Order: sequence, then C-alpha cells, then structure tokens
Amino acid sequence: MKILQNSNTPIYRQISEQLKNEILSGKMKEGTYLPSIRELARDLKVSVITTMKAYEDLESEGLVTAVQGKGFFVNAQDTEMLREQHLRKVEDALTEAIRFAETAGLTEKELADTLKTLQTLHRQEGL
Repeated sequence: MKILQNSNTPIYRQISEQLKNEILSGKMKEGTYLPSIRELARDLKVSVITTMKAYEDLESEGLVTAVQGKGFFVNAQDTEMLREQHLRKVEDALTEAIRFAETAGLTEKELADTLKTLQTLHRQEGL
C-alpha cells in the first residue's frame, strides 16, 4: 500500500480507496479479513485513529463488516451494482474533464490522446 504524505487526499481516504479498489477488483475476496487496525497502522506508520477511520468508511459503504473480537472482513459484492456505481463515477469525471478541456481549448483528439497517455502511465505505475 502506498501512502503519500504530501498528497491533498487525507491519509485515511488513501487507505480506504486502495482497499476499496482491491475489494472491487476481486483481489480481496469475500470473507477475507483485513489486517488488524493496529497492525495496519504500524505497517503504514500512521495513527490507529487514521486506520480506524478508513475501515469505518469501508464499512459505511457496505464493503466490509466488523466482527467483535475478530476485526473487519470483506462482504460479498453485487458486481453489477458495483459496475454501475463505477460507471457513474467515470461519467462524472469525464464530464468534468470535458469541461476543463473546452476551457483550455483542447480538441477532441487532444483530449482522447491525453486519456490514452494517462491510461498507459497508470498501467505502468500500477496505480
């Protein structure tokens, strides 16, 4: 897990987003227990409160469930519903990108080329 201290994104959000991506991509299967809050905090060199907030975010989204005395485990996911949620987020982000591109005077081809470049970089960096 990569935590960027100088990021504008809060650390707890970085943690929850990375775990969310692992859950939604299927890397973390249903029933898998997450690392304990203290263990993750120690490994990432962050506070227990930070990791607890990240886990609470995942729980509020229905991705994980807390089991008293055992920790948090991954819930079963409705893949079609999750796909729709992701599609909505992609559409929102691309709509915003189109507005910015229009403001900057980018052509449709320049915007498409930028997207392709970013996808390539994303795959190479494993982000």
